[in-house]
Amino acid sequence: MLKKIRNIFLIVLLVIVFIWTFYFLYQKSQKPPEVFNTISPFDTSIVKKTVATGSVTPRKEVNMKSQVSGIIEKLYIEAGQQIKQGDIIAKIKIIPNMLNLANAENRLNSAKLNFDNSRLEYERNKTLFDQSVISRAEFQAFELRLKTSGEELSAAENQLQIIKEGVSKSSGAVSNTMVKATISGMVLDVPVKEGGQVIESNTFNEGTTIASVANMGEMIFEGKLDESEVGKVKTGMDIVLTIGAIDKESFNAKLEYIAPKGITENGAIQFLIRASISKNKDAFLRAGYSANADIILARKDKVLSIPESVLQFEKEKAYVEIETKPNVFEKKFIKTGLSDGINIEVTEGLKRENKIKQPTLVAPGESS
Repeated sequence: MLKKIRNIFLIVLLVIVFIWTFYFLYQKSQKPPEVFNTISPFDTSIVKKTVATGSVTPRKEVNMKSQVSGIIEKLYIEAGQQIKQGDIIAKIKIIPNMLNLANAENRLNSAKLNFDNSRLEYERNKTLFDQSVISRAEFQAFELRLKTSGEELSAAENQLQIIKEGVSKSSGAVSNTMVKATISGMVLDVPVKEGGQVIESNTFNEGTTIASVANMGEMIFEGKLDESEVGKVKTGMDIVLTIGAIDKESFNAKLEYIAPKGITENGAIQFLIRASISKNKDAFLRAGYSANADIILARKDKVLSIPESVLQFEKEKAYVEIETKPNVFEKKFIKTGLSDGINIEVTEGLKRENKIKQPTLVAPGESS
């Protein structure tokens, strides 16, 4: 009897273990119910924009060049210095061309000989005129010849002095060897040094730049816009300018120029754009700062919006899934408006109290 009870107990125990194991495996094979996160529509400002890259430059920048060739004897400026129009920025020491110098000296010697000969003839004939030996008409010819030879001598002396020193006697203190600023502003760069050689600016040569001077009070943005975007913009549009070197501050600008002709860069067509920058008096923008320009194409403030990531499409119609019961969702077709690529305006079909299903993020390697 006892043995029979023990056998029954073992059989019941085995049945219980089998049932428990089966239930455990079944429960483990079942996925837990998926709970979705939801989000409600919200009011926000949506700004549609396109971006151009470029740099900040002065509107008016002038390269100062020498009118004579020679050696820089003295520099009176340095980069970062404020100067005024007419200030002397450099002094040039003339290094004369030997051929021109020789020709000028020969011309001067010939002019001296002509002048000395004309003066002797004048003095001799003046005595004859005073003695009434020759007429006034005859004497005037010698007088004119003396004046003419005197002018030639003066011109030869001036030419020789210009070749040697860059200045003539007749010009007085005015000298091409003193390079003066043509505009007022800040010296941006002085690419030459004392003792360096400069070449004069003329029709055939741009000449050596002694200094770059700019008005730093009026800055502009110059950048390039891709051909796919240039058709969306027009002059007068607002721009928000961000400068990498200046943290936590942006600048307002106004688009004032779009190039009528594009240029090819890296296989793409780019169009030059220019915008005037509005800045407060305390802000200092350095020439050459790299900058990004957000060109505002359209803007709407405080409009009902949703994240664009929750938007789905069926036959080109937009819809979202809204919660009707806890963790139960149904399709809701909506109409949309302006988008900035992150949020999109909802013009019809949603209320602020609606709860919208957010998409489940799928981990790499998993299937949805």
